[in-house]
Amino acid sequence: MWVAALLLFGLYVAPVLVSFCLPDPRGGVPWHQARRDPTGLSPDPATTQEAVIQVFAAPAVAWRGIFSIHTWIAVKPTGAGRFTRYEVLGFGVAGGAPAVRTDRMGPDNYWFGARPHLLLDRRGPGVDALIEQVRVAVASYPYPNTYRPWPGPNSNTFLAHIARRVPELGVSLPSNAVGKDFLPSGGVFAAAPSGSGFQVSLYGLLGILFATREGLEVNLLGLSFGIDAVRPALKLPALGRLGMAGL
Repeated sequence: MWVAALLLFGLYVAPVLVSFCLPDPRGGVPWHQARRDPTGLSPDPATTQEAVIQVFAAPAVAWRGIFSIHTWIAVKPTGAGRFTRYEVLGFGVAGGAPAVRTDRMGPDNYWFGARPHLLLDRRGPGVDALIEQVRVAVASYPYPNTYRPWPGPNSNTFLAHIARRVPELGVSLPSNAVGKDFLPSGGVFAAAPSGSGFQVSLYGLLGILFATREGLEVNLLGLSFGIDAVRPALKLPALGRLGMAGL
């Protein structure tokens, strides 16, 4: 019993405590005063003719950032003069605003002071067809007016939905993308977001995922611990991936 308790503490509680002690990625600036300008991670549409799909992640706002990241997707068809950004937000939903938002910010902007990092960058031939599939997936999201930070549906539930509908993207969401394992309509079985395996999940609170790209992940109360043997790494709750880059 004590061994099991220590194991659970080490795998699930300790990483959260470490995350709590890490420096604030926003440098102590209140989120509503933090920068939201472009980072330069997206190419300039004025000089980039090819089609582009990018998926970004950044620490969630306020206390949520201890546990989770916020993810979004930006697309630019061939020859288009601008990107379109799709994401799910909780701001204003209680007052009647939609959860799915389009172009609330630029494609690569700081997420309220936190610099995002790229999870996916696809360009060139074949990407226009993927962009059309992404748009269909956005329209088919089953929770367009609902947001719940834990266990979902939230921004990571939205990105996982798009990834499952467009498996050619091969998006592998980090272990600290809380909400990615919340399956729509009370589902229990689904493809892994990357499309390279499968998962079993009970309301995003308890489950297991096994896939070529994600590796093995065990979800407990929305927190995921995993091992990636293909690109050797530990995947920890709150902290994310430790080891070889997974892109």
